[in-house]
Amino acid sequence: MKVLVLGGYGLIGEAVLGRLVEDGHDLLGLGRDVGPARRRKPDVQWIAADMACLLAAADWLPLLAGVEAVVNAAGALQDGPRDQLDAIHRGSIAALVTGCEEAGVRRLVQISAIGADLASESAFFRTKAEGDAAIAISSLDWTILRPGLVIAPSAYGGTALLRALAAVPGFIPAVFADRPVQTVSVAEIAEAVSRAVAGQLEGGQVIDLVEERARPLSAVLLAFRAWLGLAERPVVAVPAIFGRAAGLVADGLGLLGWRSPLRSAALAALERGVTGDATAWTAIAGHPLQPLEATLAAMPAHVQERWFARLWLLKPLVFGVLSVFWLASGIVGFVRWDAAADILVSHGLSPNLARTAVLGGSVADMLVGAAVLVRSLAAGALIGMMAITVFYLAAATVLLPISGSIRLGRWSRPCPRFAWFL
Repeated sequence: MKVLVLGGYGLIGEAVLGRLVEDGHDLLGLGRDVGPARRRKPDVQWIAADMACLLAAADWLPLLAGVEAVVNAAGALQDGPRDQLDAIHRGSIAALVTGCEEAGVRRLVQISAIGADLASESAFFRTKAEGDAAIAISSLDWTILRPGLVIAPSAYGGTALLRALAAVPGFIPAVFADRPVQTVSVAEIAEAVSRAVAGQLEGGQVIDLVEERARPLSAVLLAFRAWLGLAERPVVAVPAIFGRAAGLVADGLGLLGWRSPLRSAALAALERGVTGDATAWTAIAGHPLQPLEATLAAMPAHVQERWFARLWLLKPLVFGVLSVFWLASGIVGFVRWDAAADILVSHGLSPNLARTAVLGGSVADMLVGAAVLVRSLAAGALIGMMAITVFYLAAATVLLPISGSIRLGRWSRPCPRFAWFL
């Protein structure tokens, strides 16, 4: 069977794709950035497309040629520069449904979310529910799956944050530590999708995919710490006000392209609890989904998981420090440009060339310091920082072959750019 998987390289989509390949289906994967996916899954035919731009049935028809089933594992948490929830969750899905009906695609499997509700104040849950509603009134053979907190061997978004919080030394910080959570293994989501695609599930069902028993978030974090093989530490409840403040900061970073799992939409979802009704799937499968302990046991943690968990929270700190350092360097260059230029003049440069070098260096420093905060520009900014540093070192070697000295009221160093810190 030819199956189109939307969002086929995401946390859930990749697991679904792998399972359907094992089942012997002919797979198409669709997403915005498919370059890495092509390298990981070269046997899958990848289509580069943004669902937010596929808002008419005619947009979908060329992509649905020969397709017999569609699995939608795509989604976004919150509106941002690259994400428009209404377009992704509702508009594109309504167009997809019409396109499937016109193209003769009969089967559609939708990965939705626990808590999807047309009356929700959360744009995420409301638009998810609107997409589900468009599917439910269609003539397709549809299945809507609503997973709880997804646990997977790969770390992405919230699953990465769980690992990082569990690995904090001394204690485990947690906002809304008492909120109930029901988890589900990504492998069991893939199993449910496999059954739906194969026609082994009765169509027209909305099914929650959650373990049988809910547990507080604190217990989930303790389970992850034990899974990492770290010594037990207490869970410390962080006041909600600090969590909401972190959410506002994360929302601001979202405007720069960073999709933090601490954004306010995720915190709002956690505050209400991540729970569903396990009875429907239990009746279908004849047994409940496996509990968190069994999910973690099936994916043992090794040294790389511990390294990742311990270092993950350092990434924003490193980027922040780099930005502050380079911005400060550029600002100081502007403030003390005359003093810095005098140092260059004293080592043989003409006054005009010295001033140009100082001001040009200041601008370069500030540009890379600001650019590293923008996700789409961050990689280029880091390369720029390394290139600028190499240039400064080379220039310092030529201009100041003998190391300078530090004395009261003046700082002379091999690199003239840092002579601004007087």
